[in-house]
Amino acid sequence: MTATTRPSINALRGVFCLLLLGSLWGPGARAASLSPCYLNGLSEQVECGVLSVPEDYNEPDKTRIPIHFARIAAIKSSPGKAPLLVITGGPGQSALDDADLFEQVFARIRQSRDLILIDQRGTGRSNPLLCDEDTSVAPLAQDDSKLDLAALIQQCLSQQQADVSQYHSRHALEDFELVRQALGITRWHLYGISYGTRMAQLYMRHHPDALETVTLDGVVPMQQSVLTIGYAVNRALDQLLRECLDSPDCHRSFPSLSADLANVQRRLQAKPVTLSVTDPLSAQPATFVVTRNKFLSALRMALYSPTSRSLIPLVIHAAARNNFQPLLGMQQTESNFGIAMGMHLSVICQEDWPRVSAQQKQQLKHSSAFAANMVDLFQRACPVWGTAEPEAAFSQAIDSDIPTLLLSGEKDPATPPSWGVLAQAGLRNSSHLIAPHATHGVAFQTCAPRLIQQLIETGSPQELDSECLSLDTHRAFYLNANSVESPREATE
Repeated sequence: MTATTRPSINALRGVFCLLLLGSLWGPGARAASLSPCYLNGLSEQVECGVLSVPEDYNEPDKTRIPIHFARIAAIKSSPGKAPLLVITGGPGQSALDDADLFEQVFARIRQSRDLILIDQRGTGRSNPLLCDEDTSVAPLAQDDSKLDLAALIQQCLSQQQADVSQYHSRHALEDFELVRQALGITRWHLYGISYGTRMAQLYMRHHPDALETVTLDGVVPMQQSVLTIGYAVNRALDQLLRECLDSPDCHRSFPSLSADLANVQRRLQAKPVTLSVTDPLSAQPATFVVTRNKFLSALRMALYSPTSRSLIPLVIHAAARNNFQPLLGMQQTESNFGIAMGMHLSVICQEDWPRVSAQQKQQLKHSSAFAANMVDLFQRACPVWGTAEPEAAFSQAIDSDIPTLLLSGEKDPATPPSWGVLAQAGLRNSSHLIAPHATHGVAFQTCAPRLIQQLIETGSPQELDSECLSLDTHRAFYLNANSVESPREATE
C-alpha cells in the first residue's frame, strides 16, 4: 500500500476521540533526587525527578521503567503542610504536560502547599505507549468508515517496547506510592479528574493512610465501566437541544434542531461528504471527509467544553444545509487531549471492556449512535490489544471515612451527576456538589478550586460554602459567526 493511501495511525486519535516538612515528612523514606527543570507553559523553574519501578510488580527483578514526576513548590514555604497530588484523566493524559493548567487552577492552594504531578506509566515521559503517526494523509481527509481498525491497532502494538498488559491502574497506583515514599511525604491531599478519580478511589482503598483529603472531579465510580459513557453523551446532547428550544433567540435561529441532527446523520450514513474547504487555522486549501462517525465524535467532544458546546446548534443547523465549515472550525479548536493511545487501550481493555456483559453490549448498541460507536470501537480494538479480567474487588464501591469532595457538572457528557451519587454511597465523610452550568471538569470552570482549598484547610466536606457554584453563568449559544443569544434569555 502506498504512502498516500495507507491508513494513517494518526486516524486512531480521531477514532478514539469518540470517548489528576514537619511531621508529614517520613524520616525513614529514601530521598528522591530532584533537579531544576522547566515544564510546558511555566516560565519558572520547578523540580523534576525520575524513579525506576518494576514494569510488573509480580516480577520486580525483571524489566524496570522510568516514572517521571515534578514538584511545583509552594509560593510561601510552609513546613508541615501536606502537598496536593494531581492525577489527570484520559486515560492516557500526561500530568506534566498540563503543568501550567494545573498551576493556574490550584494557584490558591499553591500559595502554601506544593503541587505534585506524576506522569502515570505509559503516558508523557513515563515509558509512553504511543503510536507513530503517519502525516502523509491529514486526519480530516481520512474516511474513517473505511479504516481497518484492527490492522491499525496491530500496527500500534507492534511498535511498543513494553509489556502492554502491565499498564493498568493497580500497577500505576504502586508507582505513585513509590514516588510518595521517595519524596519523603507521609500524607498528601489528592485531586483526581475524570479517569483520575478511578485512580483516586483505588488509592483510598489500598493506601488510605497516605491520604489527608480527596477531591473527585468528574467522578467515575468503581461500579461503572466507562464504556457506558454513551448514555451520558445522549443525556448531555438532549439537555443542549432542550436549552435551545427554551431560548427564544436560539429557537428562532434554529427552529428544527432535532430534525436537522437526525437528517444530517441519515445523509452521512448513506454517503460521506467530501469537501474542498479552507483550513480555518492555516487558510490553506484542504480536503475534509465528513462521515457520520466523525460528525458524532465532533459533537461529543464539543460537549466537554462550555465554549465549543455553545457552537453546537450553529454547527448542526449549518450541516443540515450542506455547510460544514462551522464543523471544521469547531474541530480545529478542539484539543486532542494528548492521549497516549496505547496506555488508553491497556486500561480500557483490561478494566472496562471485560466488565460489560454481552447483553449489556447489545443494549448499548441499540441505545444510541454514540453508545453503539463506543462498543464497536473496543469490540474491534481490545481482542488485538489484549484483555484481562480485573480482580473481583475492583468493581466494588469504595468504603472510606477520608474527607472527600465529589464534584459533578450538570451538563457533563462523560461523567454525569448520577455517577457521583453512585460513588458517594460508601464515602461516609463526603459531600457531592453539582455545578448547574458546568460540563466536564468542574474545577476548571467554576469556583470549585476555592472549595477544594476549604476542604484541604478544614478537612470538613460538609461545611463548604458552595453557593458560588450556582452563580456561574450559562454560556450563550452562537447564533451565527458574529452574534450570540441574549444573555437574559439564555439564563431564563
